Amino acid sequence: MISGIIIATMVVAGAGIIIGLILGLADMRLHVDIDEREAAILEALPGNNCGGCGFPGCSGCAAAIAKGRAEVNQCPVGGSAVAEAISEIMGVEVRKTTRMVAFVHCGGDCEQATQKYEYNGVPDCRLQAQVPGGGSKTCDYGCLGGGTCASVCQFDAIHVYDGLAIVDKHKCKACGKCVEVCPRHLIDLIPYDAQEVVTCKSQDKGQDVNGYCKVGCIACHICEKNCPADAIFLENNVAQIDQDRCVHCDTCVKKCPKKVIAAI
Repeated sequence: MISGIIIATMVVAGAGIIIGLILGLADMRLHVDIDEREAAILEALPGNNCGGCGFPGCSGCAAAIAKGRAEVNQCPVGGSAVAEAISEIMGVEVRKTTRMVAFVHCGGDCEQATQKYEYNGVPDCRLQAQVPGGGSKTCDYGCLGGGTCASVCQFDAIHVYDGLAIVDKHKCKACGKCVEVCPRHLIDLIPYDAQEVVTCKSQDKGQDVNGYCKVGCIACHICEKNCPADAIFLENNVAQIDQDRCVHCDTCVKKCPKKVIAAI
């Protein structure tokens, strides 16, 4: 009886030793060296995994930076503080970049823009865009107010007020998720320091815009003609501002008869 127990114990112990050897050999063959810098960079990143850096989460971003395939300031959420920390890890200088924020190019709230009908379905702009007429708003280019952009924002930077999505630029981290989900393509990333913006993206003719929105661009060219920096041009019946050339003189804001260009 005792000898049987001893034999069984030896068999189990032997099996354990053999399995241990196999696992040890497998670890030697499959072992991947971990770049200590990559681990340190991952620790420095904010951990939001928002994808705003262009990589699949913070781990993907850390790996890319460690391998030299991304800049030390690749993370838009971390900002300058995180960029400085990563630059020390990598032993390089931070390349100066412009801070960007999201902006909704529409000023047509419930008071300013007309509606074709009242929508009572699921509050999601992507679904609203699929209903008859492409949504309840008369303007085919305006904000639908369903809050899809707000639902994907991890930073509580977007809220819907009176049927219009508004971005709090102080909270925005420029991750770009709102830009991707907007079915009307109304949201762009603009410089944080931008002072004059166009709050319309309608490509309709001026007379049509006048019929459904009090604050829609009518392509009158007044802003373009009066801009001293030649920073404004019209494209597809709507004004565009070249933020790199804009000198923030506020002339376009004062001259626009429809108040489409706003100072922020």
